Amino acid sequence: MYSYCRVVGCPHPARAGTAKGLDTRFCRTHADHYSRHGSPYKRSYTAKELVPHRKAVRGWLKANLTDRWVENALQRIRGLYDRSGPHVEAYRLAGMTPQERSRAAWARLRAAGVDPLKVLEAWLVVDRMIGADPQPVETTEFRRVQAAKIVHRLASGSHKRWVREVPRMVGVANIPIKEVTELHKYPHSRGRVLRLLGADIEEACGLVAGPAAR
Repeated sequence: MYSYCRVVGCPHPARAGTAKGLDTRFCRTHADHYSRHGSPYKRSYTAKELVPHRKAVRGWLKANLTDRWVENALQRIRGLYDRSGPHVEAYRLAGMTPQERSRAAWARLRAAGVDPLKVLEAWLVVDRMIGADPQPVETTEFRRVQAAKIVHRLASGSHKRWVREVPRMVGVANIPIKEVTELHKYPHSRGRVLRLLGADIEEACGLVAGPAAR
């Protein structure tokens, strides 16, 4: 029963049919694609594809900032910021549960000063993109993951920079030379974290999608 991956046309067996996993639906390649994109076969939308919809959404939001549903969504997003707990650097996420990582993502957004309007914009842009897609994936999961990927990128990384003086021999004298060390860490954008983050976004912004989506 696990002889083939459930994606039509894939010749590989589901991982449960091999010695490399317990997934009963997809092969390793499609399971990884599903984890990252919210669909086992459709990729995420590119920035270029989203540009015209982003312009339309920004224009709509600018004209409707006082709309009660827009105000309600922004208030809900601020609530997510406030309830997210202390800021956790990206390189300290190892060992955390998906729920903890999702809250940490909201805390990073808060710490970076990301305008809640950008979170609302991401949800509406994805809603418009799916509506305009000639071959859309209209599942709730795909919609949530696409919005979460955009929001996750708004403040996804932690960056540290240290400067120290290191003695170096120059001729017959030790001259202190400044040495710069940098650390850049980006959390993975995949898996259950995206589903949880997307569910939060939908709960906060879902009521605005109707009037802005078309």
